Amino acid sequence: MVGKSQKNTSNGGETMISSFDDLIEKVKQLDKFKVCVAAAEDEEVLRAVKMAMDIGFIDPILVGDKSKIDEIASKIGLTDYQVVDSSEEDAALDAVKIVKSGRASVLMKGLVNTSVYMRAVLNKEYGLRTGRLLSLIAAYEIPGYHKLLYCTDSGVNVSPNLEQKKDILTNSLLALKGLGLDNPKVIALTANEMVDPKILSAVDAKALVDMVEAGEIPKCIIEGPIAFDVAFDPHAAEHKGIDSKLTGDVDLILFPNMETGNVLGKSWLHFNKAKWAGIILGASNPVVLGSRSDTAEIKVNSIALACLASQI
Repeated sequence: MVGKSQKNTSNGGETMISSFDDLIEKVKQLDKFKVCVAAAEDEEVLRAVKMAMDIGFIDPILVGDKSKIDEIASKIGLTDYQVVDSSEEDAALDAVKIVKSGRASVLMKGLVNTSVYMRAVLNKEYGLRTGRLLSLIAAYEIPGYHKLLYCTDSGVNVSPNLEQKKDILTNSLLALKGLGLDNPKVIALTANEMVDPKILSAVDAKALVDMVEAGEIPKCIIEGPIAFDVAFDPHAAEHKGIDSKLTGDVDLILFPNMETGNVLGKSWLHFNKAKWAGIILGASNPVVLGSRSDTAEIKVNSIALACLASQI
């Protein structure tokens, strides 16, 4: 990857978020966001909520078993929160209803099965449907790269077709606008730069570029098909004779499939000791899904990412 840059702006003067510390600082400058936690009687989730409250960027609404929530809150020193008492069966849908009503900007998963949680998000009567596909956007802070790198989709859609990729890209561009990136630099990643009819990802990449040019997708600077080395190494682009306007300064990678994104992301975490956060997009409000294996830092960074992405 390219070396550390001294620039502090990108894309024609837009403020560059170079790290999760920058992301947190950005969200702290705004009014506090209401975050609604479904089935909040989970100590690790409430510890993350407390960290975000202590930093000063959220006011939580905790939905679930009030006695259990209060017990955990007392144990960890969490105060100044609102509780909506709800049963195990109803907590996810009750939390979704609160977000849908506008009382909260972000939905967060607590101690509830993922399938139950997502069914509530997609509930036909009370859910957060927009008509677009749900997708994951991940943000990575990678040593040696000069800003946060956003990537999609490495966790929801296994092998998206062209129309699904259009939704995935649209979801991400709307979210990045909330982060202050009005014209992000995007690569539609493939194995090379040739539009080979035998390589579907290359054909799709060219089609997505055409859609952006036709105004069918929100504004961005997009190139594709493009290989990873050309996208991130100006010398590789020069060696291949490719005139790229974004090589070495990519904001968003659109993956050709989930396997590519999953393997590449995990390689950064393992070999580069990268930091990451991720949220679900495509609903009317950002959704924090998370995993029990996520650290408190990942949870807090994901909450901050969701809060900024909700500004659309």
